[in-house]
Amino acid sequence: MSAPGTPGARGTGRAEVVVLDVEGTTGSAAHVREVLFPFARKRLADFLAHDAEDALVRAVVEAVRRETGRPGLDREGALEALTRWADEDAKVAPLKTVQGRIWAEGYARGELHGHVYPEVPGVLRRWRADGIRIFSYSSGSVTAQRDWYRHTEHGDLTPLFRGMFDLENVGPKDRSASYHALLARFGPLSVPPVLLSDAGAELDAAAGAGWRTIGVRRPGDPRGRVVPGHPTVPDLDRARLQGPGPRGAPGGSPGEAVGSVDGPTGEETRVEAGDAP
Repeated sequence: MSAPGTPGARGTGRAEVVVLDVEGTTGSAAHVREVLFPFARKRLADFLAHDAEDALVRAVVEAVRRETGRPGLDREGALEALTRWADEDAKVAPLKTVQGRIWAEGYARGELHGHVYPEVPGVLRRWRADGIRIFSYSSGSVTAQRDWYRHTEHGDLTPLFRGMFDLENVGPKDRSASYHALLARFGPLSVPPVLLSDAGAELDAAAGAGWRTIGVRRPGDPRGRVVPGHPTVPDLDRARLQGPGPRGAPGGSPGEAVGSVDGPTGEETRVEAGDAP
């Protein structure tokens, strides 16, 4: 049996629920870093310069106060905190809320578009047709996720998703508690949900909550071809999950193989679900 971190894994297990990370998994991390983040950072001051009675601005300032533990923070102090978090790429809810609202305006004006890798639309449609419920979970706000998938060069992909989750409505992606919380939302399942992500900490957290996991490492990723401790695929097409129907193959159980990997001699060897942490 090969180690689950071997590159080239192809998920073949049955799935009822699939949860997808965005940045680095379905879309380009470079697009986020080089296009979206700078776009929002340049507009932070303008966002907070809205009318002092603007409900959203007041809510953001209050959220920054709670996050920083500074109840007396004024709008200028909130801007300083948001700017610092933006420069640090901090995964904090107030920043993600503001970024999502700024990006929404950019999408509406046609200044921004969401990036998805070429195979993603076809894979999502195939999974959806197979009866798999697809969800998105990102540190970016639900608003940002929705706009990302609505404004792609492949058209609006949002109808393919059953729901979207973020730091506000679930919690941090690197905490097992968040994945336990998601389980409660999915209802009864005959097999554990599957998380696909490029981030090892997220996959570890999901595995700790009893999920099945598949790492995604796109070609050229500087972190290497493998997410240690998890079956790893180079794209979503290689995660050949089968749904409960109408075309999904019957059978499968939490303990059955959920993937196969190309072994060191080129032959294919099984990866058991129990191999992942």
